Amino acid sequence: MRIGEIAALVGVTTRAVRHYHHIGLLPEPVRRSNGYRSYTLRHAVLLARIRRLTELGLSLDEVRDVLADDAGRELAEVLRELDADLARQEQEIRRRREVLADLLAGPLTPDAPLSPALSALLRAAPGTTSRSAAKDREHLALLETVEGGEAVYDALFPLSEDPALLGLYERLDELEDAAPDDPRIAALAEDMAAAVPDELIAVIPAGPGRSNPGFSEALLADYPPAQAEVVRRVMTDLAARIERSGA
Repeated sequence: MRIGEIAALVGVTTRAVRHYHHIGLLPEPVRRSNGYRSYTLRHAVLLARIRRLTELGLSLDEVRDVLADDAGRELAEVLRELDADLARQEQEIRRRREVLADLLAGPLTPDAPLSPALSALLRAAPGTTSRSAAKDREHLALLETVEGGEAVYDALFPLSEDPALLGLYERLDELEDAAPDDPRIAALAEDMAAAVPDELIAVIPAGPGRSNPGFSEALLADYPPAQAEVVRRVMTDLAARIERSGA
């Protein structure tokens, strides 16, 4: 068989066949006196197996490992890994569909799309025009990318329903143009830290603020000086509580 014939028989392109030769996945057949490759049925069987394995989702390196193990043990191991990976993809697809369903169920907000858990939390929170509250909302949305974010949202529900929360945001708004040594800073930081429930401390992920100093710096830089000092003190207080809870 010529290269076009074996490619058509197996259902791949001649370019794929040449690539498999190039990377050593498919042995080169002998060439006839006219210079054309002459493929045997054995080549076709091997090429068909390569196609089946790649269609399962295996990379070419994984296909190479499978073909190198004549006993088939490597194939079983790789297929188990592939099955686990597909299961993770299915879970991620379900999560994305939940986000889409939540978006379709209600009016779209400027910060959409958000997870169902965060959308529910924000719907439960009282409406406010506070700039500090809006910034907090943006920071909560950042948790979408951090493992454990949904547990944080769940723990925040009692706090979001506390009417005193709006008062804290308003007090933080009042410090927007204040100096970093404003006498109101200490009391506000203490009150804000005290408002954080122990249930939230237990589920705060080890992510951005705790293990990434660069994130903490960027977070503080997002606030004017006096507000940044409040947030810094709250972060310090929460870090100490987290440390004590893990002791």
